[in-house]
Amino acid sequence: MPAVTVDNLMLLPRIPEADPGHLDRAVVSLTTAPTGFEGEGFPVRRAFAGVDLKALDPFIHMDQMGEVEYAPGEPKGTPWHPHRGFETVTYMIDGIFEHSDSFGGGGTITNGDTQWMTAGAGILHIEKPPESLVMSGGLFHGIQLWVNLPKTLKMATPRYQDLRSGQVSLLSSADGGALVRIIAGEVAGHSGPGSTHTPITLVHATIAPGAELTLPWRSDFNALVYGISGNGTVGSSDARRPLNSGQLAVLGAGQTITVTANAQQESRVDGFDVFILGGEPIREPVAAYGPFVMNTKAELMQAFDDYQAGRLGSIPAGHPEASA
Repeated sequence: MPAVTVDNLMLLPRIPEADPGHLDRAVVSLTTAPTGFEGEGFPVRRAFAGVDLKALDPFIHMDQMGEVEYAPGEPKGTPWHPHRGFETVTYMIDGIFEHSDSFGGGGTITNGDTQWMTAGAGILHIEKPPESLVMSGGLFHGIQLWVNLPKTLKMATPRYQDLRSGQVSLLSSADGGALVRIIAGEVAGHSGPGSTHTPITLVHATIAPGAELTLPWRSDFNALVYGISGNGTVGSSDARRPLNSGQLAVLGAGQTITVTANAQQESRVDGFDVFILGGEPIREPVAAYGPFVMNTKAELMQAFDDYQAGRLGSIPAGHPEASA
């Protein structure tokens, strides 16, 4: 699993050992993500399926894209489509993905890069594998997360952030058994490169077999742990719950998050990979349908009307679909 790796974790800044007086967050619910297809047919796992939006707030939706080994001619993406009212965060673990949008944003991301698009008032965009990957085939694996925007920012000006893997903050657990990649937000005084409208923290951690990771976590944030690959447990030693790849743990109140990798892992994985995320709940009504996330049904209807009227932008010149 490429993402971002280092040869010697002991050279990285260490996450301090947790204050014994801090409350470790316990598991409130555990769900298994069903499989499905997105866009033109690439396989995904719907990480938030069956979970109450109130437990996810400020997040709306998350897909684990792949992990899939494409044969030549098989890689797929999405057609041009609109968004309004939230942000999309696409984190590429393995493989290559291209992004273009009607506001001038775009680029190519690969192992450990992130594309962060704020749809705000409205935008059209497309995500697809480059032609070279379509021709050759290859591994494809990533995460796409939808982050809600509060009412005051639903109609913000769209923007695009191209976050390179080299910008990600890297930390080691206190005992050197886990690599922590901070994509956005702050952990133990270290911040990730993502600039967020809604206060959140996003972390990809790889925990060596048998090792334990305890992260300090803001008590006003919610907390979610998703198993990307491998297996382990979530929670302190007196309240551990098993967590496998493709499962989401919703955690309760507290100041720390503890994840432990099982000593025995599948031969194809190096440890237990998890995506840890949380944020300050917005606590506003959510009206979501298809590509739009608003506060009311009337706002949803207006978003569809604006899209049909061409007010969410147009496909930039130079793309084949622009003249269609």
